[in-house]
Amino acid sequence: MSPLDLVKGQFDAYNAQDVERFCSFFADDAALAGLNGAVTAQGLQAIHERHAKLFAQHPKNKAILLHRIVLGNVIIDHEDVERAPGGERFQVAAIYTIADGKIVRVDYVR
Repeated sequence: MSPLDLVKGQFDAYNAQDVERFCSFFADDAALAGLNGAVTAQGLQAIHERHAKLFAQHPKNKAILLHRIVLGNVIIDHEDVERAPGGERFQVAAIYTIADGKIVRVDYVR
């Protein structure tokens, strides 16, 4: 799978709130972090737990892709996220690093 296909797949799984399919795009030791900040989830189990909780708390959560930049094994998505219709809304940049056919790191800017 290309880096773009990986990011597209996890994005679609996120919007479908399919935590198993979402996690299938990540490496076992993947990390989620704030840009230039601390790691907030390390490893596939932690990513799974984080997103299972998120999907349970916000069952109508959706992300809309505003812009995507592909630079080799790095993909940057600018997204508009809505927790529920008419609910909390925010924009985020997700910077994906791909290696060996999996997402190995995502740095978020919000």
